[in-house]
Amino acid sequence: MFAAMLFAISIVALSQFGLYYWRAVLTAVAGQPVSDNVLAAASIENGRVTARDFETLAGLHGLTLDLTPRSKGLGLVRLYYRIVGGMSVLAGNRMPALAAWCEQELTVCARYAAVQIECRLRSNLELVASMRSC
Repeated sequence: MFAAMLFAISIVALSQFGLYYWRAVLTAVAGQPVSDNVLAAASIENGRVTARDFETLAGLHGLTLDLTPRSKGLGLVRLYYRIVGGMSVLAGNRMPALAAWCEQELTVCARYAAVQIECRLRSNLELVASMRSC
């Protein structure tokens, strides 16, 4: 009995660590700069990515070609965006602190998508340049 309880606690702790690590990586990537070309392609006028821009950026991400074998999709980020968006709808005006946190997280998801587009475009340009030099 004690071994099963210890195993369950270990699984929960490991899952929590994995979630926190994934969230830290998401935030670190989202903190990178985004070029004006990507912002212009997504029709973001003021130069600031907001939570409402995620669907546009995700669609643009789907349209950009990825020529490298180590493809990074937005699957988990889309899921996280939907979960946090649902929490935001439930929080509404009743819990303003939770609603503000949700808005911040949704913005991080949108910035992550923008940075992934930037990375794809940059790697594609590098690949084309290397092919020209051969």
